Amino acid sequence: MIVLAQVSDTHIDLGERNTERTRRVAAYLDAIPGRIDAVVVSGDIADHGAVAEYELARQLLPSRHPVYLMPGNHDSRDALRRVLLGSEGTGPINQIHQVGELTLLLVDSSVPGQSWGALTDETYAWLADALAAGSGPVMVFLHHPPVRLFSPLVDPIRLVGDEQFADLLAGSGRVVGVACGHAHTPATTVFAGVPLVIGPSVASILAPQWETRECPMVDYTSPPALAFHVVDDTGRLTTHFRTVSKRFTENAFDPALAPRS
Repeated sequence: MIVLAQVSDTHIDLGERNTERTRRVAAYLDAIPGRIDAVVVSGDIADHGAVAEYELARQLLPSRHPVYLMPGNHDSRDALRRVLLGSEGTGPINQIHQVGELTLLLVDSSVPGQSWGALTDETYAWLADALAAGSGPVMVFLHHPPVRLFSPLVDPIRLVGDEQFADLLAGSGRVVGVACGHAHTPATTVFAGVPLVIGPSVASILAPQWETRECPMVDYTSPPALAFHVVDDTGRLTTHFRTVSKRFTENAFDPALAPRS
């Protein structure tokens, strides 16, 4: 099986709050005794796209596992490329990573200067070629959800052009799941005939429409959260969600401290 950790929407802004929350999640991942095959950071790494924010992110992100990064609407492609990827270039940051038998396709849905997401013609061509290049299972990551989530803040700035995206994924026969961020809430649904998982945010939680009258639309009090995606040998995707409280310590995984059942 392949185990992926998805971290999303850290919104590192040089302030202590989001710095501490990102550091806490990274420490949790680095302390896990079992194997994690890769960590995917699904966008909005920085809050303002500043070089200093990416320099801090480089210090904060997990160090024990391979980490793959992609941009969100708050990110700067140029700064992310230079500081975190060590590369130059223009246009979308689309990436292919092989993790065992699983191919990860990191699709850049960011639109410079905009909060909503879209895929360029260049990205569609790249994605079509990547899906046609092999026969093994594929998991697709992007920042913007391609479906309505009944979130007053997120739905107006989700991915546009989702029908073309869905047709491309459904036609490949290789995609076992799609994961994204942006919504600041864990959620699951189906897209293009496969599971769609929305990873939670490290920075905050956004309330869906049925909570907004009685609850704050943005919840800054809940602990940071992340997702674990497991792709088994049959291609089945299973996702677990975890929150990381302030009480977490590296000793949390000590079998000697485990509660008796």
